Amino acid sequence: MTAHSEPATTRTAPADSSENVAAPAPAPAASAENAADPADAFTRLYGRTPEGVWAAPGRVNLIGEYTDFNDGFVMPLALPHTARAAVARRTDGELRLHSADIPGGVVSLRVDELAPHQGHDWAAYPAGVVWALREAGHPVTGADIHLTSTVPTGAGLSSSAALEVVTAFALNDLFGLGLSAAELALLGQRAENDFVGVPCGIMDQMASACCTDGHALYLDTRDLTQRQVPFDLAAHGLRLLVVDTRVKHALGDGAYAERRAACEAGAAALGLRTLRELPYEGLGAALEALARGGADESVVRCVRHVVNENHRVEQVIALLDAGDVGAAGPVLDAGHASLRDDLRVSCPELDLVVSAAVKAGALGARMTGGGFGGSAIVLVDEASADTVAGAVTAAFAAAGYMEPGIFPAVPSAGARRLA
Repeated sequence: MTAHSEPATTRTAPADSSENVAAPAPAPAASAENAADPADAFTRLYGRTPEGVWAAPGRVNLIGEYTDFNDGFVMPLALPHTARAAVARRTDGELRLHSADIPGGVVSLRVDELAPHQGHDWAAYPAGVVWALREAGHPVTGADIHLTSTVPTGAGLSSSAALEVVTAFALNDLFGLGLSAAELALLGQRAENDFVGVPCGIMDQMASACCTDGHALYLDTRDLTQRQVPFDLAAHGLRLLVVDTRVKHALGDGAYAERRAACEAGAAALGLRTLRELPYEGLGAALEALARGGADESVVRCVRHVVNENHRVEQVIALLDAGDVGAAGPVLDAGHASLRDDLRVSCPELDLVVSAAVKAGALGARMTGGGFGGSAIVLVDEASADTVAGAVTAAFAAAGYMEPGIFPAVPSAGARRLA
């Protein structure tokens, strides 16, 4: 395994793609059709009225990267950007899917013929949810679905999870399945793992399904214990900026799976079920044991990152609980260094965001999401937000990179029915 091999990234004008497979989600500036009422668009498309409209957000992760598939801790918050679905049931076994944001018209599938790894491009995400529901014994007999989204694709903000969760919430309501938000998140994860074929952890789906307005979600991914932590940055004179590098990443090509395999190899070599079982205080001895046992250097680096990252989540939650939010900045910096040097999932654009922001006075910054492109987060004093954003933009121009997209992360509500 070569844990430092990188997936292909795109540094040209962003095209429609997602974290893993193309998903219908444009940049925050939505198209005219996207801005239209999805219920009206559904009626024009399918010739009947939808039974409801649902929304599910993208997310940004404050701290806790590559820890969720190790049963570790994460702390995401939902963004205002959402995937929306207008949906009506069918009883004839037909599943019809349409995106306002992806050319190509309606994708028609048979629910009893859905099977993993058959492609379907962006439609694999909602189709995978239908498959996962039926595999779990739930009587989903078909649906007409019209989707539209403002979650930027390929930006590490979980556009794919938003599609999965909004589909799951809609079908849960319409078919009266009675599933909880956490259960729907798990079904969304199964769709991505087993149907699409990306071995993601549970953080993205749980964030989209369970976050609440004005809070960050402190989640233990081992047992899905969660706590909504107040995250009112304005009250502390702070702002959290999201910087989209416009470098599109694709986790489905194996690099993400390589890191996961390295973590699993490290746990196995230490006689552990997952790296969550390795306490921070025992990290030094564990790394020495791995070295003595001849573990691959990439495995050692992954173990070091995960155990330290779990500790960083605990540091940040303690600071938030103490009301000392600004002191989390150096923890973000340390997280980025670990993702860059130990996990090796950063890229020049992400590193430039962090270095330029910190040089301009940011309290801290790090890449967020799976890496190899996507977005970084920058914690700033509110008074210096424009200065820091301008410095990052200027640094990108000087390096010959595409102008980044920069917007504030506003802790927002999780999945919900709109109409």
